Amino acid sequence: MTTTTRPARAAGAVLALLCSVVATLLTASPAQAATARNGVCESGEFCFYYNSGNVGSISDHAATDLGDYGTDPASCYTFRTSGRNGYGQCIKNNAASVWNRTGKAVRVHYNSDFGGTYQQFAAGAEADLNATLKNNNASHDVEAFVSAESCKNSFGNPRSCSAAVTWAIGMDGKYDSALNDASTYSGLCDRFVANAYGWSHSGSTTAYNHWTQIPSTYRHGGDRSVPAGGLAFFSNGGAGHVMISIGGGYFMSNDIDVNGRIDKTTIATIENRWGQNYLGWAQPYFMANH
Repeated sequence: MTTTTRPARAAGAVLALLCSVVATLLTASPAQAATARNGVCESGEFCFYYNSGNVGSISDHAATDLGDYGTDPASCYTFRTSGRNGYGQCIKNNAASVWNRTGKAVRVHYNSDFGGTYQQFAAGAEADLNATLKNNNASHDVEAFVSAESCKNSFGNPRSCSAAVTWAIGMDGKYDSALNDASTYSGLCDRFVANAYGWSHSGSTTAYNHWTQIPSTYRHGGDRSVPAGGLAFFSNGGAGHVMISIGGGYFMSNDIDVNGRIDKTTIATIENRWGQNYLGWAQPYFMANH
């Protein structure tokens, strides 16, 4: 039997007491949360500065989307650091630089409600707004990003966006709606999305070719907030892939679970299972009628 001397027992008791005290100290002092709108850029916040180079009064914001800064001095979001340039002024169209301490990417947009051109800032970035956005800032959103557009019914498609989504959802677990033939949609993703919009074919040779043929004003590179009816495109160095959004981050796609069959999926599934590179989403613009 192992024995312990009295001094050893005493030392053990002191050590246990010390460990208890340390544990109490560690658990009793949680990290301080950022103080909202206090004119100090703290951890977890996205901050605008009135001047370039992160100088001037600060407008600090929690890590949430903000689509309208306001323009009425009585109610707008203002620069809050007293004694510095810009203090008390509305931040809309008045910011020159930012510090992103949210831990996520943040986009600053030219228009309200996340519209127009934007500049993206990585987590931790301290940078000036570019020439387009400097003193022309109207909204910002935090990753995962908000899409400023809904699906448009303005391209002469036989079906509207909502009708195309309804048709695509109705194909869940099925093959070709007319032939029930696996070969019809096997490897023919661009045909599937064209069928959803009422076309017999897309007018493009591949999904990637389709993406490149859509005018840039109707493409949203890298944007993962795809509205219902929008077309999500991928590249794999070859034909690529395309699928139709049904809203809520879900899509209808051929081949993802069973060859030739239509099933519900996500962008991440396509990336991880097939190693595809996500390009972005586009409005339902088909070369079949352009």
